[in-house]
Amino acid sequence: MPDQSEKLNTTPVRNFLSEVILARLATTNPSNHQPHVVPVWFEWDGESIWISAFRSTRKLREVEKNPRVSIVVDTDERGGAARGVLFEGQAELVTDSQIIISRSTSIYTRYLGEQGVLDPAPQSWIIDPENTLIKLKPEKVYVWGL
Repeated sequence: MPDQSEKLNTTPVRNFLSEVILARLATTNPSNHQPHVVPVWFEWDGESIWISAFRSTRKLREVEKNPRVSIVVDTDERGGAARGVLFEGQAELVTDSQIIISRSTSIYTRYLGEQGVLDPAPQSWIIDPENTLIKLKPEKVYVWGL
C-alpha cells in the first residue's frame, strides 16, 4: 500500500488539486459532537492543505477546541466518474501575520484571479486581524477516480 506522499505526488492528483474547485472542511462541535461541514477555498502546496478562515467563524472556533478535521476535494461530473481526495488529521492554526498575508494572497488569487484579488474586499480580508490560516498536513489520505 503506498504511503501518503506517494498517493499525493502522482500527476493526476497534483493536477486535480490545482483545479479551482471548492473543498469542504469538516469540524466537530466539542459540546454536542455535531459535525459541521462548510465549503472553503483552499490551496495545496504538495505537503499541506491551507484554508483562510476568520477567527469569528464556527469552523475556526471548533478547530481551536478540537483540531481533528477532515477535508474533501471532489467532483462528480455529469456522465463521468467521481474524483476526489479526502485528507484527515490534526489541523494547525497559523497566526503569523507574514505567513497569513502571503498564503491568503495566494489562495484568494487562485479563486479571484490576478486582477480580482486587487479589489478592495479581498485586500481587506488579507490584512484583517481576524484572518487566520488552517493548515493540515494530512495523516491519512484517500484518493478515488484519479
